[in-house]
Amino acid sequence: MTLAFPNPSRSFDQTRRAVCFIGHDGMFQVRFFVEVEVLGTFGDAGSKETAEMAYLSAFDALRSSIQDAASKAYARERRNSYTLTASGFR
Repeated sequence: MTLAFPNPSRSFDQTRRAVCFIGHDGMFQVRFFVEVEVLGTFGDAGSKETAEMAYLSAFDALRSSIQDAASKAYARERRNSYTLTASGFR
């Protein structure tokens, strides 16, 4: 099977400073974390909630390229969790 992203849900993980989303390979779930550096810098974007909304909006705008990078990472090595960094988008 190939990796698919049928669920558009995503969430911000403050501890990891990353946006988390889920891919599916058949019945297997694969977790992905996109570091905030991939999504751009917001400096002092105000409150934690404001920064979180900005990162989630940036993720939404870049969703297609993020999912492409996630699929490429999964094709190289099949694991159940990945952290996508800025170097994976060059």
